Amino acid sequence: MLTRVADGVWVRQSTWVWSNTIVVRGDSGLILVDPGIHGSELDELADDVERLGVPVVAGFCTHPHWDHLLWHPRFGDVPRYATAACARIAGEGRERGRRMAAESASGVPLELLGLVTPVPADGGPVPGRIVEHEAHATGHAAVLLADRGVLLAGDMLSDVLVPMPDPRHPDHLGVYAAALDLLADLAGQVDVVVPGHGSVARGPEVAARLATDRAYIAALLRGEEPVDARWGPRG
Repeated sequence: MLTRVADGVWVRQSTWVWSNTIVVRGDSGLILVDPGIHGSELDELADDVERLGVPVVAGFCTHPHWDHLLWHPRFGDVPRYATAACARIAGEGRERGRRMAAESASGVPLELLGLVTPVPADGGPVPGRIVEHEAHATGHAAVLLADRGVLLAGDMLSDVLVPMPDPRHPDHLGVYAAALDLLADLAGQVDVVVPGHGSVARGPEVAARLATDRAYIAALLRGEEPVDARWGPRG
């Protein structure tokens, strides 16, 4: 079911790695951010969205990993957006993404995976400010909904997954540390942070997650083995 986290912002969590779908009400309708994961969950999400009584006008993908590139026919044949870099990588890696989805998820409409295009310069129907960085993946985007007091963080600031820098970037740890600084500035403008996986952070928990992730990356930069309880099961 959808859980309202702010005015015009809802979250639905999957059983698969606690993945979060975010539904955002824009000026012209609903935008589905990173819908997932199993086919049955996507179908239930469509039911939830229909109950809102507002049409879906677009999708948005925060980064080009298969679990953030999914869609369902019931959401409609509407534009699905991403950063230009994300759209390029998603297109190049569609077949690999389909294989990974088939191995990890059930009932996923594989033919719809990764069909994203670059978001217009003005954001098109996607509300808020789209902020791109390369910490977790090339073309990764956060979405700042300052008027709602919400930051959509993509696969950053999770309470269940440790920071996962992209090893293909030559300065992957430095890039991740810089992205945390960027997110800290954005998070200072909101009350709620929605990660791609895990629970929604509110108030002091936002700063705590930033501090935990910064400590993790700092340990790696020092050549140390970081210790982080998030590898354990959630209570």
